[in-house]
Amino acid sequence: MKFIGLLSVAGLAAVVECLPMAATADSPSLEGTAWVLTSLAGRNVSGPAATGRFENGRMQGTDGCNRYSSTYTTTGSSIRIGPKGATTQMACPPDVMKQAELFAASLVGARTYRVAAGQLQLIGADGAILSTFAAQPRSLAGTSWRATGINNGKDAVASVIADSTVTMSFASDGKVSGSGGCNRYTSTWKADGNALAFTPAAATRMMCAAPG
Repeated sequence: MKFIGLLSVAGLAAVVECLPMAATADSPSLEGTAWVLTSLAGRNVSGPAATGRFENGRMQGTDGCNRYSSTYTTTGSSIRIGPKGATTQMACPPDVMKQAELFAASLVGARTYRVAAGQLQLIGADGAILSTFAAQPRSLAGTSWRATGINNGKDAVASVIADSTVTMSFASDGKVSGSGGCNRYTSTWKADGNALAFTPAAATRMMCAAPG
């Protein structure tokens, strides 16, 4: 009877070991969450924001220069991203490209993750924090954005013209405004889930010395 009991316990242990580990308080499910990069290897980031959204088994967003999309899986606190996803191929300033490369490496190198104080941390095999993210606001109201790429009308996304800034700010009253790189514009916006619609924009008519 003792021998049978030991076999039963061993069998139970084997069954438990094969079951997926459930999400915990420190490693909740990432599905449906969105994040903005705040630091790489403990250093605060600057320049165009890098983002990541986890949805339907994919992580996608921008690395600060190009759009990317990759697979992801989690088991308990373990995570695997990639190994390499699809990206657009825009050229950006060297410092932005370097940061984008480090960001991509932090995704591929992540082995575990945790969410602490509202921040997502991706952790490498040696226990070092590779990258840290802050939760991305789910509503556009009250947020402001700077364009890093614009569709050029030829089925491609191109970088904005050097030394120009294209912006967009969403107000809670349904108005949107910003700069097209030279002239200011205003419009109204409406969001329905992931769908976003704008009314025709009104713009100033300044003459600009720079091209574009």
